[in-house]
Order: sequence, then structure tokens, then C-alpha cells
Amino acid sequence: MIAPPQPIPAARYRDRLTASREALRAAGARALLVGPGAELRWLVGYAAPALERLTMLVLPLDEPPVLIVPRLERAGGAAAPAVAAGDVDLRSWEETDDPYAIVASALGTGSGAGSRAAGGSGSGSGSGVGLDRRLLVGDRLWATFVLGLQSTVPGASFGLASSVLADLRSIKDADEIRLLTEAAEAADRTVQAIAAGRLVGRTEGDIGREVRDRLLAEGHETAAFSIVGSGPNSAEPHHAVSERVVGPGEPIVLDIGGTRGGYGSDTTRTLWVTGGDPGAGPDDTFRQLYAVLEAAQAAATAAARAGVTCEAVDAAAREPITAAGFGPAFLHRTGHGIGLEEHEEPYIVAGNAQPLAVGHAFSIEPGIYLEGRYGARIEDIVVCTAEGPVSLNRSPRDVLVVSGV
Repeated sequence: MIAPPQPIPAARYRDRLTASREALRAAGARALLVGPGAELRWLVGYAAPALERLTMLVLPLDEPPVLIVPRLERAGGAAAPAVAAGDVDLRSWEETDDPYAIVASALGTGSGAGSRAAGGSGSGSGSGVGLDRRLLVGDRLWATFVLGLQSTVPGASFGLASSVLADLRSIKDADEIRLLTEAAEAADRTVQAIAAGRLVGRTEGDIGREVRDRLLAEGHETAAFSIVGSGPNSAEPHHAVSERVVGPGEPIVLDIGGTRGGYGSDTTRTLWVTGGDPGAGPDDTFRQLYAVLEAAQAAATAAARAGVTCEAVDAAAREPITAAGFGPAFLHRTGHGIGLEEHEEPYIVAGNAQPLAVGHAFSIEPGIYLEGRYGARIEDIVVCTAEGPVSLNRSPRDVLVVSGV
């Protein structure tokens, strides 16, 4: 039985709210307006369902923060760590209330909830007054809610919450790194179990279902994805799965991930299935390709130190691949940040001059793909520490030559 993850302490959410307010003030903005998603979970610890009914955290500069939820969701909102600790007020609204008026009231620009047609989520009542500074809305907030806010607070200008939250969220604290580590270890065990089992004669979809079952058995709440690219499908970086049957003498790119304690796992290993035939191992081109890929992944990981730019890490992965003549076959960026979202800041890609900082967590995942033939990828989650880069994934990175029968 896998023990459940230890939650992030309530005091950490208080610190995050304080830091967000300071960043908001520095940006010259009036308030954060954040709906369901990673931003809300990071700020108050509430994994709110995304519904047509408005759920919103209002974090003003000079008013108490308020979590506004439909009456149906009051119990869930009340259980959020920042609410339970008394750091965020909770207000719920009934089906015939106007939630945008409650937002206006929380901003200090309106007097409270009005009446509106039951069940709809259209524009607000227009009860707000003009603001002389920006309101920053969550990056994943539905357009219908943004339009409602614009109607309710007509004098405001709007920007993205990520302009103040992205940098804060990208620096992972000790509890976040613990959760990322636990998720990575579970994903490693899943990869090793799949590699040790039967593969030949099974469809990619069947193997993908086993991946999901094993991730959940390893304590993940979600098994978000399982790429099982066999044979020529291994040359498609985002292939996912199909009904193709795995045969002997071919590779499988296995890219898997989900969440544990809300934090993501994401790892890729490349297998070669022999079907028990010693003569059905990797051919010379694949061995050459894979040796170059191992060197590229190791070089990028070694380069991922505090102060080094994201684009420099991408270049460290790309240089040996290009030098070996496989440059055009490296089709994607070297990596992406990871945390409460599978893809978040920082992005390890050419043109991103952002320097890495202690606490950044991201993937290092170069790949080489020969269209119509085969491909390979190696992916670890790496954390930038004061002592240097630390890979959270520890399973073998060499090509996993397995029988598969």
C-alpha cells in the first residue's frame, strides 16, 4: 500500500499570498482574479472543479483576500488550507445571485450581490465602478468569465496573472521538490515494470492502459498521459497510442506521467524489444543515434546550473546532435518546467534568455526522430540546486534492450 503524500503546510499558502501581493504592488496592479486551475491551487490549496458557475479568488492589494464559490462547492472551498487557516475569507453564492457583484464587492468597488438569471454565467450586472489600475486575471480563466468581469468593472484594464505569478510559482520550495521527487520515483518504478513485462504481441493502447493502472497503483491521483510509440511510431514525439501491435526487433518510446499530491511526473525511456531473439537487437544506425542522444542529454543536464540561461541549456543538448548530423531530427525544445502543471515556466528552448535559478524544476528531454523509421528520447525531471543539477528520475538511461515476451 502506497502511503498518501504529505500535504503542503497551511503556512506556506500564507507566504505565497504575501509574496503575490508584493509582486502585485511592484507591477502596479490592483488585484489578482484567479479561477480554477494551477494558480488557484498554488495560492490557496484548492483544486476547484472548472464549472460554468464562477469560482474565483480575489486577491486585492488593500482588502482581505476572498474565495468566491458556488453554494454547491462551499464545502470544498472551506476545506482549502488557506481558507481553513483563516487567511482567506469564503463567500458563496446562490443560483439566482450575481457572482460578479460579489467580485466587485471584494475589490471594494461594489456593494454586494445582486440578482441575475438562474444558472447562466453571462456578463455581470455592471454594478462596479472604474479603476485606475490593472486587474490581473488567471491565464486559464474562461472567456465568458473575463467578459463578465469587464462588464462589472468597466473602468479597469486587464492583464495576465502570470505576469506576477509565473516567477513565484517556478521556484519550487522544499515541499514541492519532495512531491516532485515522489512522483518521479513512482514513474521510474512504472517504467521498469513495463520494461520487465510482456510487450510483443500487445497493442500500444493495451500497454498504455497498463501504464495508467501502474501509475495509479503507485500513488498517483491522475495518470495524465502515456505515449507508447512502437516501431515507426517512435519517430512521432507526441504519438500517444494506437492499435498497432508491438513486434520483435523494434524500439518503443515510452513517455509517461501524471500527478502525485498535485505535482507532476514526466519521464521518457526508450526500449528495444527483441522477442527473445539475440539477433533482433538494435541496428548500427540506432546504436549510433542513441549514443549521440545519451551524450546530448547528459550535456544538457550538466549545463543546467544556476545563472545559465535556458537557451544555453537547449544549445548544450542540440550541439552534439547537430554535430553528428541528426540536427534536423531533433524536432522540439529541450524541456519545460513542471510543477502543478505538466508544462510551465521555465521553458528550455532557444530564444529564452531567462537564467536558471535555484529551485527551478524542468525536464531535459532531447530526442532524435527518423521519420518513417524509428526514433528515441531520454527524459528526466531535473532540479536546479545550489550544488548543481539533480535528476529526480534515476532509472537507467541507456537503451533498455528487453525480451518483451
